Amino acid sequence: MTDLRRPALAIVFAYHDVGVRCLRVLLDAGVEVPLVITHEDAPGETIWFGSVAAVAAEYGVPCVTPADPHAPELIEKALAIGPDFVFSFYYRQMLRPEWLTLPRRGAFNMHGSLLPRYRGRAPVNWAVIHGESETGATLHRMNEKPDNGAIVDQCAVPILANDTAREVFAKVTVAAEIVMARSLPGLIDGTSMEHPQRLSLGRYFGGRRPEDGRIPYDADAAQIHNLVRALAPPYPAAFVQIAKKRVFIERTLRAPASPEVPGKGLRLASDGTSLWLVAADGSALRVLAARCDGDAQVLAAHDFESRFGARCIAVDA
Repeated sequence: MTDLRRPALAIVFAYHDVGVRCLRVLLDAGVEVPLVITHEDAPGETIWFGSVAAVAAEYGVPCVTPADPHAPELIEKALAIGPDFVFSFYYRQMLRPEWLTLPRRGAFNMHGSLLPRYRGRAPVNWAVIHGESETGATLHRMNEKPDNGAIVDQCAVPILANDTAREVFAKVTVAAEIVMARSLPGLIDGTSMEHPQRLSLGRYFGGRRPEDGRIPYDADAAQIHNLVRALAPPYPAAFVQIAKKRVFIERTLRAPASPEVPGKGLRLASDGTSLWLVAADGSALRVLAARCDGDAQVLAAHDFESRFGARCIAVDA
């Protein structure tokens, strides 16, 4: 039984902004964190988010970055600590049963959606791709299946029509902090109530690769706009191919009326002032930012014709 006279003891797996903020919630509440486990930043990845390792160093908390979180020596170290809780805050690897059964009070994960919706990878990006009007953060008990355990608490945030995934992720980070702060007292004193997920109301989604950002030739303007804002920088942007060369579409805006653009199918065009992406069904988007592969500068509407030899170019099918 946990001695309620001493601070709660937690081992924390964490990464990214959600990891930073939720770790700060624990430390601010006086939870004793004798070990933080995080990731080395991946070579080639754009690191636009906060550092869990830096927060741990700020508080003098031991922090490790094992390639394998299930290494026997790490498990032995955790057993010697004897934590009340194990928390996972945007850690990128699934934790196996040896971690889930190790803490006295349970193992809990913070997920970036309103579970049971958008279980799995890249939940914020998938929610934007599907044109959702809200998402959020959910604290749930971990079991052997990803994002499957009983829900402790969740908090919703709105997704506006032109929000990018990065903007939505910032809201989800705040939601995660709110959920953690208001759930922690109940977890510590044992009064927290959990309820099982109704799994039929959601499904799993996989991770996304840069090549998944190709804009479908037959997509309408609404679908294209959702894909563009879901993959807007700092993520690898959505793209079209023109003469087998990629043009990255970084920001778009729905147009109240479609411009007069010749041709059929998916087209990229300029009216001299603005760039336009015209869908196969004739619906259109004003392109606020686009970039040809390898170019540092954005593609300007007044340079379009000199660059492509025409004011309207059909996108490769």
